[in-house]
Amino acid sequence: MNFAMTGVAGYIAPRHLQAIKETGHTLVAATDPHDSVGIMDRYFFEASFFREFERFDRHVENRRRGPEEGRVHYVSICSPNYLHDAHIRFALRAGAHAICEKPLVINPWNAEALAELEAESGQSIYTVLQLRLHPAVMALKQKYAAPAGTGKHKISLRYITSRGKWYLYSWKGNAEQSGGLVTNIGIHLFDMLLWIFGGVEECVVTLAEPTRTAGHLQLERAEVDWHLSIDEKDLPPEAVTEGRTTFRSICIDGEEVEFSTGFADLHTRVYEDILAGNGFGISDALPAIELVHTIRQKVPR
Repeated sequence: MNFAMTGVAGYIAPRHLQAIKETGHTLVAATDPHDSVGIMDRYFFEASFFREFERFDRHVENRRRGPEEGRVHYVSICSPNYLHDAHIRFALRAGAHAICEKPLVINPWNAEALAELEAESGQSIYTVLQLRLHPAVMALKQKYAAPAGTGKHKISLRYITSRGKWYLYSWKGNAEQSGGLVTNIGIHLFDMLLWIFGGVEECVVTLAEPTRTAGHLQLERAEVDWHLSIDEKDLPPEAVTEGRTTFRSICIDGEEVEFSTGFADLHTRVYEDILAGNGFGISDALPAIELVHTIRQKVPR
């Protein structure tokens, strides 16, 4: 299969490059307005690169009109969040399937519109929900799929991933472009919670700042206190002592769940799943998109 990629200079792109390579396929074209893309040499020397999206668009279209062996079959979308919707639409117009990093889109109504276009095009839209393929998370899904019995599970979720001053000056610090912390940083964690413990019954936000946010969720089978932060001051002492810049903690009914490792090959597993005819689509991604949209509208209390 031939792949094209948007956002190839971005943070997450190397995981997609590796996944394409490790599944035995080829990147034929890539685009990014930034030209710091030497990472491509680790994987695909022959891939065409374009700084201008319009030239990339023309190249992919020419391939579509050419011999079958040259056409683009999949477009991997690693561009900033606010461009995901447009780049998914581009992939469908090019006659390709889309594999889009999370969040699939920032707002729920964009996902609903894409579902209509997907049905019309005959192509498929996939998203990267790699935590669902993490062995520890899959084990949690099996363990907590049934109701708690006498009450709901009690969950405490803390995720601190330190970022420098650059973060707030980039598109990631612009809530209109990234969706804010809950969307850019937290959506895969919220997806995991919804997947395991069921839909949302109540949502309360207690803190909403540019670098940290927190709240409480009532899910079908759990009560969740959550806290997200990119401020290194929120790291616990043990993480600081060990020189770590990231801290993940999920405590369920007083029991700490370890899932700080095992992430290295998850994107490759996502690609293997998609190429085998499975993969996660719009309907899988929508509940978490709806939840983070709700959180963004809440006034802290």
